[in-house]
Amino acid sequence: MTQIADIRFAATDTDTLADVTGLIAVLVGEGGKMDANARRVNTLTRKALARLAESEAFAKAKDGDVMRLSYPTGLAADAVLVAKSGPRPDQTTARRIGAQLAKAQGKHPMTLLLGKTANAPDIALGLALRGYNFTDHKSDKGNPPGNVTIMTEDPEATAKAAQTGMAIAEGVFFTRDLTNEPANVLTTDDFAARLAAMQELGLEVEILEEDDLKKLGMGALLAVGQGSASPSKVVVMQWNGGGDEAPFALVGKGVVFDTGGISLKPGANMEDMTMDMGGAGVVSGVMRTLALRKAKANVVGLVGIVENMPSSTAYRPGDVLHSMKGDTIEVVNTDAEGRLVLADVLWYAQDRFKPTGMINLATLTGAVLVALGHENAGVFSNSDDLANAFLKAAESEGEGAWRLPLSKAYDKMIDSHIADVKNSGGRLAGSITAAQFLKRFVKDDVPWCHLDIAGVASIKAETPLAPKGATGWGVMALNRLIADRYEH
Repeated sequence: MTQIADIRFAATDTDTLADVTGLIAVLVGEGGKMDANARRVNTLTRKALARLAESEAFAKAKDGDVMRLSYPTGLAADAVLVAKSGPRPDQTTARRIGAQLAKAQGKHPMTLLLGKTANAPDIALGLALRGYNFTDHKSDKGNPPGNVTIMTEDPEATAKAAQTGMAIAEGVFFTRDLTNEPANVLTTDDFAARLAAMQELGLEVEILEEDDLKKLGMGALLAVGQGSASPSKVVVMQWNGGGDEAPFALVGKGVVFDTGGISLKPGANMEDMTMDMGGAGVVSGVMRTLALRKAKANVVGLVGIVENMPSSTAYRPGDVLHSMKGDTIEVVNTDAEGRLVLADVLWYAQDRFKPTGMINLATLTGAVLVALGHENAGVFSNSDDLANAFLKAAESEGEGAWRLPLSKAYDKMIDSHIADVKNSGGRLAGSITAAQFLKRFVKDDVPWCHLDIAGVASIKAETPLAPKGATGWGVMALNRLIADRYEH
């Protein structure tokens, strides 16, 4: 697993600043406002910080932007990094400061002088998240990020407050690693093995193999994987930190590679389909975070892990499948496979665990990209209460999400003349009809949200807290939802 940068906390000591090597980082506010630490650096550098603060470039900079003073006079450090911020940055600005510092840091060790600055834990989280670099398959892995020492007035309290953020960062890194892995590495067996290894964190992990799934009647999920040599699986992860209460359930689509099956996708950009297990990746990352921070809640994470391949054994358009629920499904497009996987896992989650609520995540439709681009995940729900709680959590964590409609009016688009339902309603309202399909496998009394994350799971450009590639979107929002709503 990609390692988080070594971030340590220490008491403020300005007497040794002249001899500190690597990088020194400070915060300077609008109009050149400086705390005692920045003033000390300003004095040592013969007022270089003041000159920077008076510059037109600094005046035009946004809160959280970082500027660099290279080879400063009076210091052994190679550079001083100056983040534009007052002493009380809000959460978004604090994380942006950390992220921008991580981008500027590179391989050099860095001493960050925060003193009494509020939201130091969020600055540390931003540093950790933006320091991610997936190099597992590169011959030249470059240099690992340098160590970071954060100096504050109360390092013990700051370190304790930052522990939750580091657990979140590890969950995000786990999700990003899974989503970035190529399909010849992250096979269905390998995926399951990585999840089983989390038993050492205190999770209960159970792997259901194909024989188990056949006995359970998961004909929809098994059909998707029957064209692949890789065995289909369902992995169940339980975190029991909340006593005897019914668990909250997270369900993820884990298609390790999606060719489209017999309804073969176009060749252009098919390599991106290694990320089609992104929903399962997020569920896995959330479960890791909950275990690491010892969450006082009961949460079960279930992921359906399959590979969708064309072969002589592959399922076909026109086939009729029997789901675990008992509903029959006409296949009109084998590239609408994720909803078939989720249908059986959703029903199993309800049948076995009787959850207090349930959220599923999936890179489900290209249609959600057309609607929302890369800025927001699509949110569909049968519960205003749960949907609003999730949207609030997502907004608080800076993870874009937008609610889209469900309506019986769309059901006619997935009616089948030979089965109970068909697995695709065509191009129009594609993300909505996919959600309507899933809703048929959710019991009326179970609060449920479907998150279509096709546009946010992996992006070919950097985001504020991640380099290009897998983002880990959803780990922070779901962790926040569980902390706010289900912990006690």
